Amino acid sequence: MKKITICILTTFFLFALTSFSAHKFYMGIYQINYAPEKKMLQITTRIFVDDLNKALEKKYKKATHLGTAKETAEDVVLMQKYLAEKFKIKVNGTAVTMNYLSKEMESDVIICYLNVRGISKVKTLDTYNAVLIDWDQEQQNITHFTGFGDKESFLFTESATNHVLKF
Repeated sequence: MKKITICILTTFFLFALTSFSAHKFYMGIYQINYAPEKKMLQITTRIFVDDLNKALEKKYKKATHLGTAKETAEDVVLMQKYLAEKFKIKVNGTAVTMNYLSKEMESDVIICYLNVRGISKVKTLDTYNAVLIDWDQEQQNITHFTGFGDKESFLFTESATNHVLKF
């Protein structure tokens, strides 16, 4: 009887292990800080570099190697072009251009630093974020906004790529 019970439990355990498949978590994190003393928006993006390379390859039909020893200046230009198309901000109803400052790697995440200068007053902040959503519909991008002593967060998904904050 013990052998039958052990055999049944082992079978059940193996079945339970094989019935679940690993699923990768698709999340980008964005931080937008308003620094009124500098009249500037400071923006940081955190994106899984392997997903970004795959999205760039799909969009531009060219393999990129961001975050590796094979990275080229053209890879960085394609990343900047992609981000400019998929991540946009309007301040007080006017589209602004984000200035790319630099990037760095942290494990498997690429961190990009951007800013927008000349922002003396913010009444509305309209953010469009569809980064990697064209590559994978399960992608989610959470954006944190800090300014005026408050912090607000919002989630961008395939069905919600725009968000407007009013101050």
